[in-house]
Amino acid sequence: MHMDRSECISQLQIKTNDILARLYDLEYEQLESFTEVRQEIVDQLIEHFSQEQASEHEKAIINRLLEKDQEILARMNMLRLEAQDWLHKRGQAKVQRNAYEAGYTPDSFLMDRKK
Repeated sequence: MHMDRSECISQLQIKTNDILARLYDLEYEQLESFTEVRQEIVDQLIEHFSQEQASEHEKAIINRLLEKDQEILARMNMLRLEAQDWLHKRGQAKVQRNAYEAGYTPDSFLMDRKK
């Protein structure tokens, strides 16, 4: 869907404010989806601004929205680190379980007895 520049900026504001309002209730995938949709809007804005430079008012709005990126990025990074930590703990548990199971199999006990 192709929007004019004011629609792009309006949608960017709406989507950013919506994400910020729910930022700490969202999953990583929802934030990732937001960034994809936002990129589509930004791409359209770039196209518009390549034809006619942004006004000072438009620049001010966009700069205010960009300032909010830090909070969104921090939340995404926190979720990424939580997922990384979970995967690490899961991997450690699997290694420990495999070591335990490999060390106490009945076959290995019987093989040791035959020697």
